[in-house]
Parts: sequence; C-alpha cells; structure tokens
Amino acid sequence: MAAAAARVVLSSAARRRLWGFSESLLIRGAAGRVGLWIDAGSRYENEKNNGTAHFLEHMAFKGTKKRSQLDLELEIENMGAHLNAYTSREQTVYYAKAFSKDLPRAVEILADIIQNSTLGEAEIERERGVILREMQEVETNLQEVVFDYLHATAYQNTALGRTILGPTENIKSISRKDLVDYITTHYKGPRIVLAAAGGVSHDELLDLAKFHFGDSLCTHKGEIPALPPCKFTGSEIRVRDDKMPLAHLAIAVEAVGWAHPDTICLMVANTLIGNWDRSFGGGMNLSSKLAQLTCHGNLCHSFQSFNTSYTDTGLWGLYMVCESSTVADMLHVVQKEWMRLCTSVTESEVARARNLLKTNMLLQLDGSTPICEDIGRQMLCYNRRIPIPELEARIDAVNAETIREVCTKYIYNRSPAIAAVGPIKQLPDFKQIRSNMCWLRD
Repeated sequence: MAAAAARVVLSSAARRRLWGFSESLLIRGAAGRVGLWIDAGSRYENEKNNGTAHFLEHMAFKGTKKRSQLDLELEIENMGAHLNAYTSREQTVYYAKAFSKDLPRAVEILADIIQNSTLGEAEIERERGVILREMQEVETNLQEVVFDYLHATAYQNTALGRTILGPTENIKSISRKDLVDYITTHYKGPRIVLAAAGGVSHDELLDLAKFHFGDSLCTHKGEIPALPPCKFTGSEIRVRDDKMPLAHLAIAVEAVGWAHPDTICLMVANTLIGNWDRSFGGGMNLSSKLAQLTCHGNLCHSFQSFNTSYTDTGLWGLYMVCESSTVADMLHVVQKEWMRLCTSVTESEVARARNLLKTNMLLQLDGSTPICEDIGRQMLCYNRRIPIPELEARIDAVNAETIREVCTKYIYNRSPAIAAVGPIKQLPDFKQIRSNMCWLRD
C-alpha cells in the first residue's frame, strides 16, 4: 500500500512560493485518494459574503467549461470513483477516491473543477434551496449548534465567530459575482496543496500538478489577502429551553495555533481529560480522572474534551451533555479537574496520556483516506509533513512539570468562553464560573 502528498515544488524557494506544493506518500495498493487542500475557508469572508466558500463547495460539481454536470457524474461513475468536497473555517477541500490507474483522470477532473467551473445561474438558484435545507439539518444537531455558539461568543465580531454556512439572508442573496470574486481572490497557487495517498507515485503526482496547474497557478494576479486577525473574548451565550430533556454545554479557553510550540503539550492535556459516555463500560476504572468522577457521581450523560486549532489561535475545552439538575455539579468538577492539571497532575497520568495520544494518532492513519487528509492539512499548516518519529519524540518530551506550566499559562485564571443550550437554569452565572478558573472551594 502506498501514500503520497505533495505540493508542486520546483528547484528554488522562489519557485516554491509561486507554485505552491505537492507532497506524496506511496502505499502499495490498487486504489487511492487525491485531493486539493486550499487555504481558503469561511475565515476569509466578511459579513456580506459569509457563506460563499461553502456555497462554492456546492457549485464545484455542477459543471465546467469542458463537462456538463451529467458528463461529470457519468465520468466519475464509470470510473467507479467518488468525488466530494467540504469546507471548514480555514480550509476548503476537493477530493476524489479512485483506482490508482485512474489517478491522472482524477487530478485532471479536480483541476477542471477549480479552474473552469461555469457557476451557472440556474445551478446557483437550485443550490440555494439545498443549502437552506442543509442549514435546517445542522440546526437539529445540538453539538454543532453549541460549537457554532461557542465560536460566536469566543471570537465575537471577527471572522472565526461566523458560521461556515453563513446566515440565511446571505444564502438567499449570494450571486455569481460573489463566487467568482472569492475564487479570484483566494484560490492562489501558494495556497493550494495537491495531496494523494494510496497506489501513487510521487514523481507522477508532481508531473500531473505541473501539467494541470502550472500555467494558471504559478503566476497569480493581485496580492494574496492576509489572514484576518481574530481576537478571543471570554464571554458566554445562553439559550435556555426548559422543554429540552438535556442541557448541552461547551466551555473553552483560548489555546494556540497549529505551529505553536505549546500545541503538543495541550494535546496531551486534552488526552488527560479524555471523554466518557454512559455506554462505556468500566467507567470507574478509566484512566481519566474526570471520567471516574463523572461515573461515580452520575453527573452527565457524556463529555468530550477538544483541542481545536487554527492558524494563530485555538479553543481548548470540554463539551458535555447533562441533566438539568447536574449542570452546576458537572461544571464544578470539570473546573476542579482543570485546576488539578495546573497544580498537581502526576507523572504516571501524563505517561498514560502520552501513550494514548500516540496510539490514537496512529490509529487515525489507518488507510489512504486519513493519510491523505493528514498530509494535506499538515502541508497547509506546517509547510511540510511531520514524520511520525519526530511527532512521537515531541510527545515524549512532555512531562508532568510541562503540563502544569502550560496549563497554568492557558487555563489558570483565564476567562473562558461558554455556550449553553437547553434546561440551564442551574448553570452558575458567568462571574462565578470565571472566579472558579483560579481557585475552587470544596
């Protein structure tokens, strides 16, 4: 099996900046995945065009100058391939899964899609309804709703505070010009990574990248817009609804970007907190202290720690689902556990967390699809793919003292962002929650 990821790289640093990059990893196999990772998501939008990046994702497969939508669909079906796309706050991804022998066709189709999409008016009108229905589906997923609220309050009045789909009024008003302007402004060569994994030759991928993207992407018109700064604000959003059966709550502090030296330590700390669900067996014997306390006290239905990183900032925290009567107790236990990370976490706990983090990271790279995903993201975030031995060494360098220092830096006496939905009458007020970020009385 083979895996590959690549940015189109020429001989010099100057050419490297012009072309973007191409990375590849070979894993012996008959099939693979290839995709375009573009450093352009909803963060690069403003209030008026919020939702454009996601709208473009929907328009990608609606026909190009060379292929009608029907032609594109038939070609993909006849190849036995899969074509898809997704949008995040900082990235847009278009990818294909196909047989290795069809890699040249898959790359050509992806190049055609991002360079020659017709963006027809009839297709645009049709997709408005599709996106509006998608918004309704997202609104039924309470975890998605809570995390959108969390971003809205943590990064209020900035680009990261806006949703990826955009508001309804924008979806109804986005025009073809908005879509074309977004592509022209943000789809630049240095921002695009062509990555592949599976039965792929790196040299072949480089040749395909140069052939299909060289003329249009090696020289780009206009300046590449700078990354909009996004300031974190400790604050809260509460949406009380006593008719709901359970309270959904997220609390987070500001963390760091992908490339920051403290990222690995915060990942270990995140693993220390862990996750738990009532369906898990042996709750009292789990390595996570918070899981033990939660199980013993029957404090929640589930909790999940998270460490969401962006280029220059991030959110480190916990999402939980509780009964209305246990919201306050659960939050108290969570904050107490956070304070313990800052003051008295032990070496044995950290050693377990290091091993678990390494295991989880390796298990996530099981197959060409997650490997390709890992390559594309790392090339955009780090400008290279971090070798597994290097990553393991950086994780192994984290000890209890490091955890205490870094957690004190980002958690202790910091103002959190909170988003809560449901029967949250017993949720303490923000001043009380804020005061518990530095000292807790039993």
